[in-house]
Parts: sequence; structure tokens; C-alpha cells
Amino acid sequence: MFKHQITFVLLFINLSLWPQNAEKKESTGDLSGQWRTFYMNTINDGHLKDFNALATGGYVKYEYKFSKGFYLGGALYTSINTNIQDLTEPDLTTGKTSRYEEGLFDLENLEEDWIALIGELYAGYKFGRNDLKIGRMKLKTPFLNPEDGRMIPTLVQGIWYRHNSKKGAIFQLGYIDRIAPRSTSKFFNIGESIGLYPVGRDLAGQPSLYREKVTSNFILVANGLIPINERFSVDIWDFFVENVFNSFYINPKYKLSDKWLFEAEWLHQNKINNGGNSIDSLSYFLDDNSDVIGGKFSYKIKDYSSVSLAYDRITTFGRFLFPREWGREFLFSFQKRERSEGTAGNHALVAYYNTRTDIPSLKTRINSIWSVGQHWKDSASDPALNKYAFPSYTHFNADLFFEFEKLKGFRPEFLFTYKLANGDFPDNHNFIINKVNMWNINLVFNYNF
Repeated sequence: MFKHQITFVLLFINLSLWPQNAEKKESTGDLSGQWRTFYMNTINDGHLKDFNALATGGYVKYEYKFSKGFYLGGALYTSINTNIQDLTEPDLTTGKTSRYEEGLFDLENLEEDWIALIGELYAGYKFGRNDLKIGRMKLKTPFLNPEDGRMIPTLVQGIWYRHNSKKGAIFQLGYIDRIAPRSTSKFFNIGESIGLYPVGRDLAGQPSLYREKVTSNFILVANGLIPINERFSVDIWDFFVENVFNSFYINPKYKLSDKWLFEAEWLHQNKINNGGNSIDSLSYFLDDNSDVIGGKFSYKIKDYSSVSLAYDRITTFGRFLFPREWGREFLFSFQKRERSEGTAGNHALVAYYNTRTDIPSLKTRINSIWSVGQHWKDSASDPALNKYAFPSYTHFNADLFFEFEKLKGFRPEFLFTYKLANGDFPDNHNFIINKVNMWNINLVFNYNF
């Protein structure tokens, strides 16, 4: 009963704010939110089972500024399963359930139709060029981020400090002691949050056993975005995960001209102590080191369109690992609906085309992101180089965002993905289902207020 009452309140707030959107005025209190309805469909190869799901929900957020500098905020997130398909029913050939659709709901309990989470609840203080926030919050970094491609994003709990210098540099420091991974209904301590998603294989090819076995209490994050001059800047990040691993990431950018931009990236990881558990079979980070290097050229065609070509190499020193529960990897070769995490000996070449199309007769604007990538994996049969037994594949994405002049705040998104397997891999459907030779179709209706 309580759940339905909250759902009604969220709907009421959403509808009552619709006509007020364009007249929103600045005040000490700010109410905002989003109502999202998300349809997802995965079409697998041949007779393998297809999956689909329809979720609705969103969030309501309120932030209040008490005085100059001091503020409080909170947000309630929710997702409701309309049950158009029973996602607990597996494919009969492989025994696999859906991979993508489950993420719209509570991964720990797919039979729960309604979940809610107080995902943000914080106090902050701004002074000069500084901002200090403590509590539950949404955070965006290259590897620890909301990965907001489902209903409830990844959220964190801790302390975050940001300083904007007079010369344009940004420095950030963070201490994180709890995480609510996307598609879960509560916050977990750092060690518990590792392994809530599929765990893949260990180095010997056996199912990984680190879920609920990793000991780690906090993450320390440091960042410096430093403009060296008008053309050259460097973005540096470090993620120290107590008792598990450290990740150092550097992303220099050089503006070759008004239209051309070159970027490079290097990620170096190393194991801390025992990688999460003193027993190897229960540890998360098993290799001593791993490295990812990459480069990207971008060309601005017009103010609203650009192309880019990027290459990433994950060396054979060790598997690139970062808990998928904590966010998506913003490497140059990232494309929605797949990740490079879990692999070593990987090459990836990815091209992007971003543009905008105006349709004056319909008073509509479409921002679109097109991408195609070739991802060469090392052998899917080698668990030391391929944690999730993934074949090489070609990846196509079309991601369209709509804006309507007469419907302010209404922002539908249509995402279409196709992945085609290539190269040699075992003749086994477990290497195919929910991975390659499949379509993933997403129709997302967002109303922001």
C-alpha cells in the first residue's frame, strides 16, 4: 500500500509541474525530477530466447539553499515493472536469463515489481571557489559514474570536494564508503558492492567466487584538470580502492586547430595487498598490473556536428578490471551496450559521428550519435585474457535524442544496437546469447521538470 501511495505522489508532482516548466523561477528551493518510461527489447540469434521489458518511474529531487553557501538536497528514485515478460524465465538452450532488461529493475530480486531508493541525501557548503558536499550523491568520473542507461543510476555515499582555480584548473578529492550500484535498491559497503553483477571466470576458467568475499572499506578519488595553455590540457585521475587495486588515468588533449583535436589516454592499474581476499580463488583483482593505452582524433565539421576516430589497446599484462557495478568506462572505444572491462590483449577501433537535424515544419530537433566499432578480443576460450568469454565483434549504434519546441522537458531517446560476431570461437550458444549476433532496441521517454 505504501508503495502505491508514493507512486501516486510522484505522478501527481509530475503532472502538476507540467505547465509550470517554462515559468520556473529562481528561488532558495528547487524542485526537479524526471519521469521515465523505458521499453527494451533484445533479439537474440536464431532460436535463442528474445527478451523485452517495460519499466516506468524516475526521480524527484529537492534542493534548498539556507544561506549563502549552505545547502541541503535529497532525491527519491523509483522503478516499476509492468511485467510484460517474466524475466526469471531463462532461455531453454543455455539456461541464461536476460542480460540487459534485468537492469531496469532490482537485480537482487527480479520478482519485486516496485523498488525505491533515497539515492541522494546530502549537505553542502560553497565558499569562494570551493564546494564541499557530504552524504549520498550522484558522481561523474571516467570510471565511477551514474551509468544512467536504465532506471535508477549508480549513486555513492561519502565526501566530495571541488576547487575551481582562477586560471581554469579544477581539483577534486573524494572519499567514498558506500555505493548503490545501478539496478539495486540499497547502498552496499565497497567490498559488498563488487560482484553484484555477473562475475565471469577466474584465471583458471572456473566461475569467479569473489561475490560477498571482497574486503574493502573505502575508495579515495583524486582529480586534476589542468589547462597548460590555450591548446593543451591534462586531465588526471586516481582511484585507490582499499585492499583491492589502484587505477591511475591520464588524458592529455591538444587542440591542433580550430577544427582538429587530438587526445591520448593511459590507464595503469595495480593490485593492492591481496586484491580483495587473502585466498586467491576469492579475490577480485588477480593480476599484478594492467594497462590500457589509446589515441583519438576529432574533427569539428560544424558547430553542431563532428566526427572522431579512436583506438584503444589493452595489453596482455593483465585483465583491465573495474567493477561494472560502479559505472561505465569512458575509454575512447566505449560504445553503449558493451564494455571492454574484463579483457586483456584487446584492440578496438571506433568511429563516431555526432550531428543535429532540425525539422522546422514539426518544430523538432534531433541530436544523433552514430558509431561503429571493431573490437578484436583475444581467444574467448582463454579466461586469463577474456573474463566474460566474449568473441571478437563489430558493434553498430544509433542513438537519437528528440527535442520538441511545444513540449518543453519531453526528451525521448531511441537507441538501436547491433553486434556481429567475427573470428574463431567455440560452437557454443553460451558465447552468443546476449553478447553478439543480437539486436538491442531501446525506446526511452523522458519528461524532465
